[in-house]
Amino acid sequence: MTSSGFFHIPVMLNEAIEALCIKENGIYVDGTLGGGGHAIKIVEKGARLVGIDRDESAIKAAKDRLFGRFELINDNYNNIKIILKTLIINKIDGALLDLGVSSHQVDTPLRGFSYRFDAPLDMRMDSKSSLTAWHIVNQFEIAEIEKIFFSYGEEQYSKAIAKKIVEMRSIGPIETTFELVDIIKNAIPAKAHRNKHPAKKVFQALRIAVNDELSQLSATLEDFCEALNIGGRIAVITFHSLEDRIVKNTFAALARGCDCPSDFPVCVCGKKQTLKLITKKPITPSKSELLENPRSASAKLRVAEKI
Repeated sequence: MTSSGFFHIPVMLNEAIEALCIKENGIYVDGTLGGGGHAIKIVEKGARLVGIDRDESAIKAAKDRLFGRFELINDNYNNIKIILKTLIINKIDGALLDLGVSSHQVDTPLRGFSYRFDAPLDMRMDSKSSLTAWHIVNQFEIAEIEKIFFSYGEEQYSKAIAKKIVEMRSIGPIETTFELVDIIKNAIPAKAHRNKHPAKKVFQALRIAVNDELSQLSATLEDFCEALNIGGRIAVITFHSLEDRIVKNTFAALARGCDCPSDFPVCVCGKKQTLKLITKKPITPSKSELLENPRSASAKLRVAEKI
């Protein structure tokens, strides 16, 4: 907990910091600052930190905790090229992205991220953004809602849930998380309630859609890799299969380079290998971390190095 009330347990803290091979006086970007848990370890090693977060409360919390050489930027890490240009930084020595929602955001009821609390349907990481979960649930067409649930939540009952939402909002707006949870429960078979919370996938999908978490991820990873010095590393922690698949495929493409068909006598695509994969398979949390922080269970850490 910090003086500003922001609490977040950094996942795979030691593994991520070790993977970055931090150099004293190097420049490192933490693109998802959160409460500053990873960032503190970076500055402890004498490096210069650029900390980025779209959540103003995260920036304030990190400012209370950090020391040494650092700049904190209230922005989206998708804008890394503009951010570095503004700071007059040409190249960096490493980057860390801890994707998804923070513990603080989930555990702050009024943010509307969690199905455990009754709260307004918000789910914005950036309070300045105009799109909320309320807008999607109450204003989007049924086909759009179904697509969001299926594409971003891999929810097998997407069609039934979207249909029930449209039916219920015709009576009156769906205002709160608990109202939405009840609608989801009524839309799906009872057997789907047994092993997991019935709203888990829908809430994940809404959060991803509200914050546009996936559409630019691959291009942003390429931007981060382009900004790395030779020998610099990028470490990315994901929490669900959609994120991990994008990170895995993007790293693999940059590590492969040429993607011309094998029977082409010469390369015509012009793509060059720019990364070396440090982790062929993702690193996962230790048993002790899983006991201390059950939320880390789905986390995967992938690491690559600029060549």
